[in-house]
Amino acid sequence: MERRSKSPAWSIEDSAKIYGIREWGHTFFDISAKGEVVVRLKDGKKTKPVSLPQIVRGLRDRGTQLPLLIRFGDLLRWRIDELNEGFVNAIAEAKYQGVYRGVYPIKVNQQQEVIEEITRYGRKYHYGLEAGSKPELIAALAYMHDPQAYIVCNGYKDEEFIDLALNAQKMGLQVILVLEMPSELELILERSRRMGVRPTLGVRFRLSTESAGHWSGSGGDASVFGLNISQLMRVVDELREHGMLDCLRMLHYHQGSQIPNIRAIRQAVTEATRVYCGLVHEGARMGLLDLGGGLAISYDGFKGATSASSNYGTKEYCADVIEAITEVTAEAGVPHPDIITESGRAIVAYYSVLVINILDVNRFEPAQGRGELSRDAPALVRNLHDLLQEPKRNGGRISRERVQEVYNDAVYYRDKLRSEFNYGKVSLRERSQGEEMYWEIMTWLSGKVQSLGMDHSEMDRLSAVLTDYYYGNFSVFQSLPDLWAIDQIFPVMPIHRLGEKPTRRAVLSDITCDSDGKIARFAHSEEISGSLPLHDPELGKGGDYMLGIFLVGAYQETLGDLHNLLGDTNVVSVSIENGKLKYRREQEGDSVSEVLSYCEYNPKELADRFRALAESAVVSRRITPSERKQIMQAFEEGLRGYTYFES
Repeated sequence: MERRSKSPAWSIEDSAKIYGIREWGHTFFDISAKGEVVVRLKDGKKTKPVSLPQIVRGLRDRGTQLPLLIRFGDLLRWRIDELNEGFVNAIAEAKYQGVYRGVYPIKVNQQQEVIEEITRYGRKYHYGLEAGSKPELIAALAYMHDPQAYIVCNGYKDEEFIDLALNAQKMGLQVILVLEMPSELELILERSRRMGVRPTLGVRFRLSTESAGHWSGSGGDASVFGLNISQLMRVVDELREHGMLDCLRMLHYHQGSQIPNIRAIRQAVTEATRVYCGLVHEGARMGLLDLGGGLAISYDGFKGATSASSNYGTKEYCADVIEAITEVTAEAGVPHPDIITESGRAIVAYYSVLVINILDVNRFEPAQGRGELSRDAPALVRNLHDLLQEPKRNGGRISRERVQEVYNDAVYYRDKLRSEFNYGKVSLRERSQGEEMYWEIMTWLSGKVQSLGMDHSEMDRLSAVLTDYYYGNFSVFQSLPDLWAIDQIFPVMPIHRLGEKPTRRAVLSDITCDSDGKIARFAHSEEISGSLPLHDPELGKGGDYMLGIFLVGAYQETLGDLHNLLGDTNVVSVSIENGKLKYRREQEGDSVSEVLSYCEYNPKELADRFRALAESAVVSRRITPSERKQIMQAFEEGLRGYTYFES
């Protein structure tokens, strides 16, 4: 008899491969020899891997509860370096005559810490800001004081917005007012005449080039924003008529966020550069070409042009942009423009990690002590009972064909049993007994399907047996709104126990009472799957089972809503100095009273109203005065408490 070799032990390399951490982690995240996720942080002139569980334990010891959003300023700074140095090197290699002056679009993550960090660290590159609204412009003007950096003003503009921009220009800042609509030009010219300022103007052009990905509608003829070719020429003619064509300095376009294919990026750059050269030939001063956003990152870890990834890296992106502009300007005999990009997602996505704990698990487990089958049991129940004897036949051996037959019969009998219950032909207890046998059959079949290496795509009911529901302490709607709204993929994985083989497959449910409050699409094992390999959380044995949800730094923090009145999570920024963890900018998540106040409740009035109810209960002798005191204390503590589950 052939001796079967023992399966090799599970290793951290196996976990790295399943969860794809080295593909989407961009060298920032990895797994330690202890089986814990680590983040690479800067300690002086060196870098050091720091354990995420260690970070969480330190915060738990200080009284901080999960869920927790952890920010890493080092990752933000390294991404600024990578983008700017990418263009510096590409410009040098191509002997390009212009310079790169990137801007960060505030809308991607408007948090004060982000803007402060970008303007402080980015100053060495003269890295600017993009503002798409009056509040964003006010924030930009408060933090961006570098006279060599640009503040690009997109979006709709009223008089106050325009006046702020023109006043900033008078004070020496490089503020560019971008025309999004033809009607904006008249107002800008009128305000500039009143203030005695010749504005620095840009114009957003609606490219015909389209691209793939979720945000492809940002470009092409169907784009909501920007001027078409006829409107662009009317702007040129009007500026010439007013003797202000020299004010037109920049052509801007926005192809869309997260462009997966480098070829689409090159096509857009080529078209935009031809338009730019045409404006130069029309007599516009120009000098600046703003490519907008689009630089993609890998959310799924796949190496290809998927909507959640890309088929290029930052270095290739910079080189291809420079090459495309160089080719067109050389042909047109136009000097090289300075280049602006508005990459936001690529800068801040890695910056934040959401850590959650698992509160409970729902999985099918065959009932114990089901009891004997009664003599008068319905035929359908008896049929299911007969199928349940299958594991006892032939020593449990079964052919592939018979697996499919048993599956088909079990599904038919169970569905028929439910139908007869609805017609009153089967009792509640009989239905329960039949369904328990059905689930036992499915559990046995699922094991056989796996051991035989069968394709179970035609046995869809097995997924209910193969998949657990893990209930996580978080809200999809608050912390991962893009997951709910646009089916965005985010990397999800355990942050510890990665030296152990995951033995369960699970869907993640949040603590909102909403069927959409779940994560049921995961990138792992180089495919998109409806479940995620996880460990048994061993609840009740001490310690939390913790998962990390990564790449949430872009858009998620400020798009979140208050579904079920679950508010902002606790937040902390983490760095390392002299080998020791530093916790900075600790921010408590929303309390119940704060969230209620956002919805126009007055917490004091709520307490007063509840106190009146409690007093009426004392008067009617349903509770005692001392019980009223305890009840009021619990109510007021609830108002002060965290909106999430508190352990």
